[in-house]
Amino acid sequence: MDDPRPGNGVAELLSAAARCWRTARDGGAPVQQRLHAMLTRRGCGMLAPVFDSLMALCEAALGRRIAVGAATLSDDERLLIGLVDGTLPRRACIACPRAQASALDCAICSTRIMIALAIEP
Repeated sequence: MDDPRPGNGVAELLSAAARCWRTARDGGAPVQQRLHAMLTRRGCGMLAPVFDSLMALCEAALGRRIAVGAATLSDDERLLIGLVDGTLPRRACIACPRAQASALDCAICSTRIMIALAIEP
């Protein structure tokens, strides 16, 4: 998988997806359709359900809404990037019930796999 740390494009993709997801959710818009439209312009529309699931499960595990930034990355965007790139182990940064933890861990792994498939040169 491409290295999803800031500076290589995948971190920017995660941040853009988080911001699109948050805007759609807050506005009551069809989330996956909005994500798909944004991601298709970047050549990876197939990631829409992946990011929708990751964001929803992360929010459930955190027990609060994911906050996104504007000019700079929010702490939650940094968290998502760290979870996906493996620099922030979920167990170390999100304490949640076992079922939520398991679902989020699966979503993180699926996101890594799907990003690798979608962005592979």
